[in-house]
Amino acid sequence: MRHGAGWLRVPVGADAGRWVTRRGFRRVLFVVHNVTSATRLLDVLPLFHDDLRVQMFAACTGSSPFQAGVTELLEAAGLPVLPWEQVERTRFDLAVSASYGGRLRAIDGKLLVLSHGVGYNKKLATPDAGRRTPDTGHQAPVFGLSPEWLLADGRPLADVTVLSHPEQLERLRDSCPEAAPTAVLAGDPCYDRILAALPERDRFRRAFGVAPGQRLVVVSSTWAPRSLFGGGPDDAGDLLPWLLSRLAAELPADEYRTVAVLHPNIWYGHGPGQIGAWLDNARRAGLDAVPPLDGWRQALIAADCVLGDHSSVTYYAASIGVPVLLGAFPQQDLDPHSPVAALGRTTPHLSRRLGLREQIDSAVETHDPGRYKEFAEQVSSAPGGSAALLRSLCYGLIGIDEPGDHPALLEPLPLPPHRPPHRTVPLRVYSRVRAGGPPEVSVARYAVTGQTAEPDPGAGYDGAHTVVDEETPEVSRLRIADVVVRYAAAGDPRLGPPAAWAAEALARYPYCGLAAYVDGPDRCVVGLRGGEVLRLTAEAAEDGRADPCDPAAYASALYAWLTGGGPVASVPGAAIVVTTGAAVHRVRVERVPGGPVPAERFRSG
Repeated sequence: MRHGAGWLRVPVGADAGRWVTRRGFRRVLFVVHNVTSATRLLDVLPLFHDDLRVQMFAACTGSSPFQAGVTELLEAAGLPVLPWEQVERTRFDLAVSASYGGRLRAIDGKLLVLSHGVGYNKKLATPDAGRRTPDTGHQAPVFGLSPEWLLADGRPLADVTVLSHPEQLERLRDSCPEAAPTAVLAGDPCYDRILAALPERDRFRRAFGVAPGQRLVVVSSTWAPRSLFGGGPDDAGDLLPWLLSRLAAELPADEYRTVAVLHPNIWYGHGPGQIGAWLDNARRAGLDAVPPLDGWRQALIAADCVLGDHSSVTYYAASIGVPVLLGAFPQQDLDPHSPVAALGRTTPHLSRRLGLREQIDSAVETHDPGRYKEFAEQVSSAPGGSAALLRSLCYGLIGIDEPGDHPALLEPLPLPPHRPPHRTVPLRVYSRVRAGGPPEVSVARYAVTGQTAEPDPGAGYDGAHTVVDEETPEVSRLRIADVVVRYAAAGDPRLGPPAAWAAEALARYPYCGLAAYVDGPDRCVVGLRGGEVLRLTAEAAEDGRADPCDPAAYASALYAWLTGGGPVASVPGAAIVVTTGAAVHRVRVERVPGGPVPAERFRSG
């Protein structure tokens, strides 16, 4: 056999026997269509761990229009990657795919097909529609359950079609009875990984920078024009600009945390750089876009509310009891008999006529934990049992016994990296100072973007000022900021000690009344124009954990106290009580000796 370009010679190939170290292994091929389907294959890859009898491979069909990111993902998986021409000329004991399309029938070996979402729900035309797809009256078939996807020359493509719940089997029997004998119920490994990680919710929340008392709002979107990120219904105008602007204008920074979970086809269809460009203003206002491969399940577990659409992600959120609001839900794109379609008929939808915060708060506060119980029951017929079922199924197809020395296991969801928000748009801070007694200040901070009008914090606030991060691209705002803030390590040699930076900032920005250098998760150093340099440190919680509130909020509280007539001399050695929403923070104030700050009387900017 002659080798084509890029063909592997080891561990398979005409002369592979000369080069391999272990021989006689069974060959398992993971068939990748795009990044989306690959993520489900990564879920089941551990089922073959610790088996010296099995050699795993990967290959891409090249049939999906979403090819970006596949090469990098396969390289990260570390498996031998075969060109498709070599796949068609190599014998495999088992091939595992999480999608249809491409030349699956050319694989020489048993084929097992998994769903790459929560069952099969969406309508999607086959790539070769118009050539071999029967006339369906211009109605796209249901992906994964229709003859157009499941059959080749009237016969099932797959030896085994894995379904997660009997309701899918009922729909399969109705739509494609020829493929029904291949169906096997084996649970949902993605859902099982979510269920196993539910006890980690508090840790996931801390990883996303969610403080006690904050609400984590997850914006979730599948791909395609009628999705939430695509703009929503065709006749209603683009929803996305409204949503992004209201996230900043209505949700106080210290009371809400926002992250976005976007379908990999959005990321890799338009390009990560373009997605970053589209969301740049929102990111600088505090919206954190979760990377497309890792972290989305952890975000759902950590969430207080999901703003979603007809995606599997939104359905998974509902199934674990998270309150859901639907920003887009094109029923015409779904199988009307599917659980996802039913979710759309029973779940509240976002309205542009109402305030976003009002709708989120209502969804959270009126949520019945048992509301989505029926939908949760339709995710999997064997919650927590997919690993054992799938491994047994795979080894039966391979024709060898399962390993007897260890159980079938899925990888636990990893703890995401710590990612607190870093807002580089100006913040408009509203304050209320308690008259008399020790310093006690309430603050409400709002991100101000070019898309938002002046925020409305409600009644009860008697002061306002503007805070600008020194790293903002809106450099003209620094010249008129009341408070300038910088986030860096205390020993950063580029900036100097915090007190030195404060002196430099006050000299550089003459209208600034206070400069704050945040050098830790619960502390900052502030320089005042009266010549004082102060260290603000939040008291730890009862369990010893640092207060995760942004220390710049403490600097704003001090600024509000001083501009309201509070004496500077009374602050060092005292404590400021700072309230953000329902959270109360006790902040120690200590003088930093030798602070080189210009000695002027304190004034507001």
